This record gives sequence, structure tokens and C-alpha cells, in this order.
Amino acid sequence: MLAGGHFAVASSREWVRAWAAVLILFGPAMIVLRLAAALPDRLHGRRARRTAERWWARLAARLIGLRIRIEGLEHVDRRERYVVVSLHEGFSDGVALLHLPLSFTAVARDELATFPLLGAQLARGRHLFIRPERPIETTRTLRREAGVAVEAGDSILLFPQGSILGIELAFQPGAFNLAARLGRPLLPVVVTGGHRVWEHPFAPTLRTHQSMTVCVLPPVPPGEAVTRRDEIERCMKQVALAAATPPRRFDPLRDGFWDDYRYEIDPAFPDVARQVAEHRSSDERERP
Repeated sequence: MLAGGHFAVASSREWVRAWAAVLILFGPAMIVLRLAAALPDRLHGRRARRTAERWWARLAARLIGLRIRIEGLEHVDRRERYVVVSLHEGFSDGVALLHLPLSFTAVARDELATFPLLGAQLARGRHLFIRPERPIETTRTLRREAGVAVEAGDSILLFPQGSILGIELAFQPGAFNLAARLGRPLLPVVVTGGHRVWEHPFAPTLRTHQSMTVCVLPPVPPGEAVTRRDEIERCMKQVALAAATPPRRFDPLRDGFWDDYRYEIDPAFPDVARQVAEHRSSDERERP
């Protein structure tokens, strides 16, 4: 086990490399992030923070031998500010996405603010915290703060499934509504393979020498983001299922039903939808 039980390695051969990565990334490399975060915005602090974050992500990938295959870069305009919607499988997704030539303000669950090291870094980097289970509060936060980040030069990164359970989770509408409201193009990004790198919270296993795929799809004009939501979701999931690094699959009997989280199952996966519906119906009957 590594770092207080948060990480474990799959084999003794990976132990030394994993420990070296942890010590470097959360030691000297973290100091670089802290120094960049300390710069005020008038001295290009935001640019320094985002540059340091991308450098940290590339260093992390090298240290653990993570191979990231990126497709569709021709769809990215470095000068544009997007609302980026990405599939989500785990913490390594952020490492992969930071290989794109964009500056991100990420939208994260508020529970991540309590995570050791990660929560403090998200706060220092002025990323946005939301609670999907409180949709009105979430909408207000995004309306208030996402526009400020875009005006400062960032794209907004959201995970419309709202969880890392698996590809079967349905998209929530918030990201698509935000693109329309901000008048920024929606950029769909399909990330797969992240669940093979670090399995948290399902298991602590950290695996080195893994592969991930990042596929950027053509941007969608802001006026079409809401009406094309179902089409975009279908397309992203089709790409994920055909990817060289398969996506994570949700098995409620294995992974649990996560009753405290707001999510729905995509009807395109009827077996999982039925399992979750039966579980929720049973819970309702058992309540006094």
C-alpha cells in the first residue's frame, strides 16, 4: 500500500516506480503548482496556474508510464473558449485532458474539496465546486462563475454524467444549457481507459504502463447544444465503445447503487436501467 492506503500497486515490480511518482508529484512538483497559484491575476497568475497544471499532468503521465493517444486535435481552435463535455472514469481523466492545447477551469463535485492535496489544489487553481444533487444551487454557481472564467480566457470543463460509475450513466443537461447561455461552442471529448490507471473509489490499485484514449469530436455551435444533446450523447458513447481503450462499465451488483448520488441510467443500456429501477422501487417500498 502507498500514501496512507489511498494507493496500492498491482505488483511488486511497480512499487518503486509508483512511490517515486507519488514523492515527486506531491513534493517538488506540488511546490511549482503552489508558486504559480500565488501569483496575482494582474501578473498573469491565471495563465501561470494553467501552464503549471498542464506541466504537472505531463510529468505525472511520464512518471507512471501512461500512454495517451489523442485523436481529433484538428477540431480544437487554440484561440477559442469552449464548454468542454467529457466522459469520466476516474482521476486520471484530468491528467489526460490536460494534454489538450486548452486552458481549463474545471467543474468538480464539492466533495473533492475535502480530498487531501487535490482539494486544496483545485481551490488554489480557482476551479469551480458544485453539488449535482442541488441543481438550483449548481445552476446559480455556474451562471455566476463560469462566465467570469471564460472572460478570463479559460474553457469550462464539465463531466455531464456527474459520476465515474461508468458509460451507462445518462448525461445531465447542465453543461449543454451552459454552452447556450454563455454563447460558447460545445466541445465533446471522449476519454477512455482511465479506470485502468487508478480504480479509486472501487479499489486503491494504481497501475503503471497503462494506455488512455482522448478523442475530440467536432465542436457544436452554442445554439445547437441543447437540441442536439441526445445525439451528442449517443455519438460520444458509440466512440467510447469502439475505442482502443474500452470504457468503464457499471455493474450495480459489483459497484453498489450509490443511492446518495444524483444519476440516471441511459435507456440505451436497458439491463442496467432495470437493475437500478428495481433497486430504487424496493427502497421505496421498505421506507416507513
